[in-house]
Amino acid sequence: MAADSEPESEVFEITDFTTASEWERFISKIEEVLNDWKLIGVSSGRPLEKGVFTTGTWEEKSDEISFADFKFSVTHHYLVQELGDKDGKEELGEDTLPLPMQDLLCMNNDFPPRAHCLVRWYGLREFVVIAPAANNDAVVSESKCNLLLSSISIALGNTGCQVPLFVQIHQKWRRMYVGECQGPGVRTDFEMVHLRKVPSQYTHLSGLLDIFKTKIGCPLTPLPPVSMAIRLTYVLQDWQQYFWPQQPPDIDALVGGEVGGLEFGKLPFGACEDPISELHLATTWPHLAEGIIVDNDVYSDLDPLQAPQWSVRVRKADNPQCLLGDFLTEFFKLCRRKESTDEILGRPAFEEEGREVADITHALSKLTEPAPVPIPKLSVTNMVHSAKKKIRKHRGVDESPLNNDVLNTILLFLFPDAADKLADGFENRASTSAGNNPPPENEDYNLFSQFKSAPSDSLTYKLALCLCMINFYHGGVKGVAHLWQEFVLEMRYRWENNYLIPGLANGSPDLRCCLLHQKLQMLNCCIERKKARDEGKRGSVSDRSPGGASGDGAKGGDHSGDNPDKEKEFGKSWESWSDSEEEYFECLSDTEDLKGNGQENGKKGAKEGSKEAVNLKPEGRLHPHGKLMLLHPGEPLYVPITQEPAPMTEDLLEEQSEVLAKLGTSAEGAHLRARMQSACLLSDMESFKAANPGCCLEDFVRWYSPRDYIEEEVVDEKGNKVIKGELSARMKIPSNMWVEAWETAKPVPARRQKRLFDDTREAEKVLHYLAVQKPADLARHLLPCIIHAAVLKVKDEEAQEDISSVKKIIKQIISHSSKVLRFPSPEDKKLEEIIAQIMSVEAIIARARSLKAKFGVEKCENEEEKEDLQRFVNSLLEQPEVSVVGAGRGPAGSIIHKLFVNAQRVPAVPPLEEELRRSGSQEERRQGVQSEFPPPTGREVILRTSVPRPAPYSKALPQRMYSVLTREDFRLAGAFSADTTFF
Repeated sequence: MAADSEPESEVFEITDFTTASEWERFISKIEEVLNDWKLIGVSSGRPLEKGVFTTGTWEEKSDEISFADFKFSVTHHYLVQELGDKDGKEELGEDTLPLPMQDLLCMNNDFPPRAHCLVRWYGLREFVVIAPAANNDAVVSESKCNLLLSSISIALGNTGCQVPLFVQIHQKWRRMYVGECQGPGVRTDFEMVHLRKVPSQYTHLSGLLDIFKTKIGCPLTPLPPVSMAIRLTYVLQDWQQYFWPQQPPDIDALVGGEVGGLEFGKLPFGACEDPISELHLATTWPHLAEGIIVDNDVYSDLDPLQAPQWSVRVRKADNPQCLLGDFLTEFFKLCRRKESTDEILGRPAFEEEGREVADITHALSKLTEPAPVPIPKLSVTNMVHSAKKKIRKHRGVDESPLNNDVLNTILLFLFPDAADKLADGFENRASTSAGNNPPPENEDYNLFSQFKSAPSDSLTYKLALCLCMINFYHGGVKGVAHLWQEFVLEMRYRWENNYLIPGLANGSPDLRCCLLHQKLQMLNCCIERKKARDEGKRGSVSDRSPGGASGDGAKGGDHSGDNPDKEKEFGKSWESWSDSEEEYFECLSDTEDLKGNGQENGKKGAKEGSKEAVNLKPEGRLHPHGKLMLLHPGEPLYVPITQEPAPMTEDLLEEQSEVLAKLGTSAEGAHLRARMQSACLLSDMESFKAANPGCCLEDFVRWYSPRDYIEEEVVDEKGNKVIKGELSARMKIPSNMWVEAWETAKPVPARRQKRLFDDTREAEKVLHYLAVQKPADLARHLLPCIIHAAVLKVKDEEAQEDISSVKKIIKQIISHSSKVLRFPSPEDKKLEEIIAQIMSVEAIIARARSLKAKFGVEKCENEEEKEDLQRFVNSLLEQPEVSVVGAGRGPAGSIIHKLFVNAQRVPAVPPLEEELRRSGSQEERRQGVQSEFPPPTGREVILRTSVPRPAPYSKALPQRMYSVLTREDFRLAGAFSADTTFF
C-alpha cells in the first residue's frame, strides 16, 4: 500500500511552470496600460520653447492595476503640444536620442514656477508614475523597490516605450521616485536622495560638482565642461516699515452711537490684516560654465544684485479677515436662527393677549366713528414713542439692544421725510413722499431684477443695509429684532395716519423684486387709496381705463359734472361707508359727492339706485372713444370710468392659482373658475352700461377687445358696399362667460360698485405678515439685497483698481447669483458659494492695494515708471511668478532691494534653534559684505553635461543632476544615461 501511494503523492507535487506568476501578471498589466494609452514606439516632438511648462496645458490620465492584492495607480502626465509630424519624422535618425533624454539638456524651462515636481527636477514634458493607490500605503523595503524597478524595466523593454516610467517609493510626503527611460541602445536611470540634515560639503557649488563628477565616473581624462544653472531664493516677511493702508472702522465710536466712521447704507470694504504675508525673490544665473564663478565653504561670488534674472512671487495670507466678507457671513448666519422677535426681546406671546384684543376693538371702532382721523405731526419722537412704551413694560430702558441715538439715526436714514418737524413742511412732504423720481436706466441699477432684490434707492434696500450693520456692530440678532419691531410699528403708524412710505415706486407691486419689497409696495397702495378717499381729493388713484386712459381723470370729472342731480342722489360720505359686501364703494372720480350732506345723502342714494338704472341716464363717462358710435342708438361711444384692478403680490398670485387649480377640469369647475376670474370684467361691463345707455355686447367688445369684433365689406340689396361686423367665433360659443356676464351686469357706475380692492383688509394682512416675521425670515427676504449691495460695492472698488481678472469674476458672480436668487428658497450651499466668490474678489482687491502701497505706485512721479510698476503689480496678482525687468537695476528691482535692506536694518530676534543660527552665520561669513540680503532660504542648482558612459568608446549621452537645499530639506535628483550597446 505504501508503495502504491508514493507515486500518487509525487504526481500532485508537480509544478506547472507555464502558469504566469503574480509578478508576470503585474508586468503584463503595465504593458496593457502603455498599449492602451498608445505610448508604444518612438516618441517625436519639437524642442521645448521657453516658458512652455508654465503657459502650456498639462493633462493626465489614470488607471489602476494590482500586484497580487496590493493596488497601484498608474498616471500619465503630459504637456499638450501641437506636433509637427513631418518635421519630426524627417529629423529622426538612427543616432537620434529619445525625446526625454533631449529634454534633460534643454535649458529653456529651468525652475518653472508651477509644475509637477518631476517636471521641475528633470525637465520632462511627458512621464508615467506608478504609485500606491491608497494614501497611507507605501513601498518601503529595498527588495520591493527593486522588484518594482525591475518590473518597469522589463515592461519598457518588451513594449519599446520611450516615455520615462517612475515608481513612487517610501511615504508620499517625501516625494521619492525612482525610474527608468529606455531607447534604442541607451538607458537613463532616475535616482534620488532625500535627507533631513544637510551634509556640510554639499551646501555649496563646489561640493555638488564633486558628487556629480563622481557619480558620472567619466573615463575621459579631460572631463567635458559642466553647464550650470543656479537659483537663490530670498524671502521677505517683515513689512513693519510699511503701514497697511486699510483703515478699520472705529468700532468704539459706532457702539457709542456716533455714525461718522461708517455710514448707515454703505457696506465696509477691505482687509483688516495685510493679505500679503511674504515676498519671494528668486535670483537666477541661467547659463554658467564651470570655473567662471567660485562658490565654496569659504567664499561665494553669487551676489544677488549681480544676478542676470530676477523673478518675484508673493505668498498670500490664508483667508485674510475682510470687512465685507465678515458682514455677509454674519448676516447669513441670521438665516439659521429659529427664535421669534418676541422670544429674542424677552416678551412672551401670552402676556399681552388682553391688550391685543383691546387694540383690535379700538381699531374697529375707529373705522366707524364719525370724527375725522387726526393727523399729528410726523417726527422721530412720534415714531419710537409707541414702541418704547410697550418695550419698557418688559425690560428696562438701559436693556434695549439699540440706544436711542443709534435708533433715531437709522429711522431718519430710512424715513427722511420725518426729519422736518414743521407742520407746513410736512404738508408739502406728505403729498410728494411717494412721488419718486424715475429710476436711472443703467446696468448696475437694473441688477435688482436679476437678483430679485430691490432697487438700490428703495426703502427695502436701505433697510437691508441697516440690519446688516446692526447685526455686526450693534447687538447682533437682538438689535435686528429691535429695529424690525420699530419698523413694523412705523408701518402701522403710517397706515393709520395716511402717511405714504418713502423710497417705494408708485403703482402695483413689482414682481421682479423680493416679496418683502412687494408687501411694502402693497401697503403703500393701500395707504394711497385710503388717503385719497379720506381727503376726498380728485385723482386717478382708483380709476382705471383700458388703453392707458386712467390718466384723464379731469375729463371724467367734466362729464360727471353734467348731471348734478345724479351727484346729489347717489352721493355717499366716508362716515357712512363700511366694509360690508352689501354697501357700495364711492369711486373717487366724482369726488364732489364727498362734500355733500353726509349720511342723509348716502341713504338716499342707496334707496334710489334702482330707479336710476331704469331711467338709463348716462353716468361715469370719461371721454368719447374717437369716432366709434353705438351700433343701435347711433350715439357716440363713451369710455367709462372704471375701477383699478386689485394689485397683487406674488404670494397672493400663487394662492389664487392654487385655488383655481383645485377646482379641477370638470364643466362645473371650469364655469366656477371663469366666474371667479371675471369679477373685473363684470365691473367694467357695469361701468360701460352706465356710461352708454342702450348699448349691446358688440359695443362693449369693440371697446374692450377689438380683435373679437370682425368687420368685413359686404354688398347690400341696393348694391352698395357696407361694412358689416360680427362677434368672433369664441364669443359665439354657447354659455360663453362674456355673454353671461353681460346679461347679469347692471348699469352701475364705478363709484357705486363694490370695491374690487379692499385696501383696509389688504393693509391689515400686510401688517400682520410683517409682524410675524422672525429675524431668520427677514434675513432670507433681504439676503438678495445684501448680495446686490455687495456686488455693487466690489464693482465700485474694482473700478478704482482696474484688475481684468476681477472683472471676469464679478461677471461670474452676477451670472451665478441671478440663477440662484430667482428661486423662492435657494439652497444654503449655493448662497455660501456666492458669498465665498464675493470674499475672494475682496481679498484680490485688498492684495492689489497692499502691493501698490509696498511698491509705492501712487508715489511714483515718473509716469512711465508708474505704468510699469502698475503692470508689475497686476502681474503679481494674476501670475504665479513674475520676471523683474532689468533685474536688480530696474525700477521694480530697486524697490525690492530697498525692501530687503530696510528689513535687514530691523533688529531680528535670534532664532531659537542653534542649528539655524549656525547656518545663518555661515552664509553671512561666505557672503562677506553682502549683508543687504538675508541668507537664501532656498538654493537650487542644475548641473548638466554630455559624456560617454560607461566606457570611453560609448555614445556621448546626457547627464543631469538637480539639487535643492533649504533649512530642513536636502534633495538630489539625478538622471544618468548609459550606452547599453557599447559598454
